[in-house]
Amino acid sequence: MTIVQSILLGILQGIAEFLPISSSGHLKIAQALFGLSDVPLLFDVFLHLATLLAVVLYFRKKILSLLLVFCRWITLKKAQSEDEEKNRRFIIAVIVSTIITGVLGIVSSKIIPDLSVKYVCAGFLVTSALLIISAVLEKRNLAATKNNSEEQNPPNVKQALFIGFMQGVGTLPGISRSGSTIAGALLCKVDRQTAGEYSFIVSIPAILGAFVLEAKDLGEMSESVSALTLLLGCVAAFVAGFFALAFLMKLIKKGKLEYFAFYLIPVAILGFIIF
Repeated sequence: MTIVQSILLGILQGIAEFLPISSSGHLKIAQALFGLSDVPLLFDVFLHLATLLAVVLYFRKKILSLLLVFCRWITLKKAQSEDEEKNRRFIIAVIVSTIITGVLGIVSSKIIPDLSVKYVCAGFLVTSALLIISAVLEKRNLAATKNNSEEQNPPNVKQALFIGFMQGVGTLPGISRSGSTIAGALLCKVDRQTAGEYSFIVSIPAILGAFVLEAKDLGEMSESVSALTLLLGCVAAFVAGFFALAFLMKLIKKGKLEYFAFYLIPVAILGFIIF
């Protein structure tokens, strides 16, 4: 892998990780187009770690407040405000979703082989369907309640279970993690702002878990990807990811995620033709 290829893959990862278009699917297609058949999965995981830093930077205030609340909680101190109580429920939801995602991720990695690009394209169609269905149902729910100023509440346990399941579905080839997680949150009537925020914060333990599972292949990766090549790819992923995340959060507030289906559907069809 050349430095230019690594930077291009990093930019692609940064954009596709946050926009609901499947970063893993786009990376697989790009690697196929570049003829990079020997790139270890750990390289993709490192790019995910770079975009994870973008999540931490963007949501730094929320993450810091959650950490402070968690520290008070484990010292058996009572919640002092409604916001602290909401943050405790947020933490519980993240734990529940992470457990479900972890189980599904481990199971799928053992029973699902490395699939071809055509399966990735099929995943694009699944993501498109999720985005459209969740948008239609969410707008219908808003119309039924006649209230467009949604109250922001953390997911309850049932909602967290479903969101965790949808995030697990997002580990499959071509299915967007952010798209499936946000769609899952909207389908179980979580407000838009919380759905976007929760989707990315709950990705933190999921990405760290994937890194731990793949870290054993670090020596193998060093044989095909140099340290400088990896570093520049990660920097590109971080920068592109931060701006893509800021852009997506604005779109979530406007309820425009289904528009990405108009990109994914023709890309999937083109992929079926080419590959």
